[in-house]
Amino acid sequence: MSHANEVKILRKRAGAFYKRALDSLKDDDYDLASFLSEQAVQLHLKSILLEELGDYPKTYSISNLISILRKVKKYDSLVKFFDENRLKFRLMEDAYILSRYIIREYTKEEAEALLEVAKEVLKYGEIY
Repeated sequence: MSHANEVKILRKRAGAFYKRALDSLKDDDYDLASFLSEQAVQLHLKSILLEELGDYPKTYSISNLISILRKVKKYDSLVKFFDENRLKFRLMEDAYILSRYIIREYTKEEAEALLEVAKEVLKYGEIY
């Protein structure tokens, strides 16, 4: 499969995760909305790295993905957005880890904040 096709698939999946996150928020399932927001961002960042660098690391850390993205000048504004919203991205990374290993419930406000972050990230690459 070509990189271009893989990029399309990753972006399609990122968009689908984002849509399901919105549905989960509407259904008052804030834990799932938070987790799906993280998945959307993670896959979208991987699609950008694949498109720009030809590969992406097999990591689940948004922070690690952003550290690699810092090498791509074209995405300086996305890196700046990350830097300005570091605490929200940490909360987002926690949603991935905590959904599997630790009992923690997310609030409506947290889920909404993570969805807003995801929406902004998905603008890069024209998903939303």
